[in-house]
Amino acid sequence: MIELLRKRRSVRKFTDEKVSAETVEILTEAALRAPASRSLNPWEFVVVDDPQLLQKLSRAKQHGSEFVARAPLAIVVCADSTKSDVWVEDCSIAAILVQCTAVSLGLGSCWAQIRHRKHDAETSAERYVQELLGLPEEVKVECILGIGHPAERPRPLPAEKLQREKVRKNRWS
Repeated sequence: MIELLRKRRSVRKFTDEKVSAETVEILTEAALRAPASRSLNPWEFVVVDDPQLLQKLSRAKQHGSEFVARAPLAIVVCADSTKSDVWVEDCSIAAILVQCTAVSLGLGSCWAQIRHRKHDAETSAERYVQELLGLPEEVKVECILGIGHPAERPRPLPAEKLQREKVRKNRWS
C-alpha cells in the first residue's frame, strides 16, 4: 500500500487508449468496497465514457475540471444525502480508493472537486452536474475522477519533502 501511495500523483494528461471494461469493473468494485459510516453506503457512482458527456463534464466548474475532457473515463462520485450525515466523508474515502486502485492498475487519475464550487455566476458546479446527468435533488456530487492511461508520469514526492511538522505525538504542544 505504501508503494501505491508513493506513486499516486494527480495525472491530468491521458493517452487516447480506452480503459477496458474489465478495468472499469475493477474500479467500480473498489468503489463499492469502500467503508462507510454505520454501513449506510450513501455513495452512488456514475461511470462516464461517452466523449461528448466527458466534454460537458469538463466544463462543470470555472477552473480545474478541464482535464476531464481528455480522460477516456470519468467516475462521478455522489451520494444520497438523505441516507447519512457524513456522506461527504464516505464519498471521499470511496474516491481515494478508486484512485489508489487506478494506480495499482497502471492508470492515472485526478480529482475535480465539485461540491462547493461554481459553474458560473448563477449555477453551482453541483447543480450543473445534477442536471447534466439527471441526478435527483437529494443526490449530491462530491467530485469527478478523470481516469485513463497516463500521458505524463509526475515524479513521486520525495520523502524529504513530506511535511513532518504536521505530525505530533500525544498532544498538540
